[in-house]
Amino acid sequence: MKQLKKGIIPMGLALTLAVLSGCRTHRVPKTKAVLITAPVLHDTDDPAIWVHPDTPSMSLIFGTDKNTDGAIYAYDLEGQVVEDKTIRGLKRPNNVDVEYGFRLSDTTQTDILVFTERERQQIRIFSIPDMKPLDGGGFAVFQDEANPEFRLPMGIALYKSPKNGNIYAIVGRKSGPYSGYLYQYELIPDRNGVRLEWVRAFGSFSGKAEIEAIAVDDSNGYVYYADEGVCIRKYNAEPDSDNTELDCFGGEYFKEDIEGIAIAAYADGTGFLLVSDQQRGTFNIFDRRTLAFIKAVDLGTRETDGCDVVTVALGSLFPGGLFVAMDNNRTFHFFDLGQILQLNKDSER
Repeated sequence: MKQLKKGIIPMGLALTLAVLSGCRTHRVPKTKAVLITAPVLHDTDDPAIWVHPDTPSMSLIFGTDKNTDGAIYAYDLEGQVVEDKTIRGLKRPNNVDVEYGFRLSDTTQTDILVFTERERQQIRIFSIPDMKPLDGGGFAVFQDEANPEFRLPMGIALYKSPKNGNIYAIVGRKSGPYSGYLYQYELIPDRNGVRLEWVRAFGSFSGKAEIEAIAVDDSNGYVYYADEGVCIRKYNAEPDSDNTELDCFGGEYFKEDIEGIAIAAYADGTGFLLVSDQQRGTFNIFDRRTLAFIKAVDLGTRETDGCDVVTVALGSLFPGGLFVAMDNNRTFHFFDLGQILQLNKDSER
């Protein structure tokens, strides 16, 4: 979901965009995973990719094991568990995200991992790559809700404002009201690490299913989330923006639930939204600028909830960038993003 400013735009992206945008056939091109992780203990749900700022080969992929005896697994680029960076003993961790350059003080900053812990009704914050907690054990969310069912956090995405560099957590929940479904919190450094400050509630909800997948386009200042049975909703991410919905799109391309959202963003403003069509077992690709539907792809994953993507090259296995998606057999699948975006001409004939 997050992109480093030093990301490299793959050669031929403009040509790929032109080819993809002209494809509207009913056939779904297939792309195989480069690798598949070993199963977690319980139930994979959502991944987040952290790109090492100096040594890309040391990048990490985090993934939730969603259970009352849950964990945040850390993987290397070969899909192997990095045990000393894995967080265990969690109570149903649901969704996870990373952000770069959180200012702990005037002279110190760190990258951060943030995730929801549903059964404890809180979010957690850890530094990366040393995996130290910055939250004193967690921050309660949705505390003002009278209905206990409305206090169970589920989806989360981080937003780093290009205006002031501040970082915000946008948190969704298992169930909630028809308006103000999402809460936005500012992460503020203090002498104990971090404190959390509520800044706004926003986001409409149809009431037809639930809202889990949230993704933020940092450089453009937009937040997208899946109102699962209806559409992908788009809002401004800046907390001082009005709460007017900017768009509700894409619903007609999904069989049933709209799930995980990943934003492949390139430095020239181009890019894609890759969104899980859960019951169909495919991903729909939308243009980042226009939100126009481009095509669907079959990646071989089943019942995918969460996914994430980065566009920087990560070694010989992922020269076109890395896309990660969960599978309902308790694994995560790693793909070369370039292969997903490369149209399989035979399948389009």
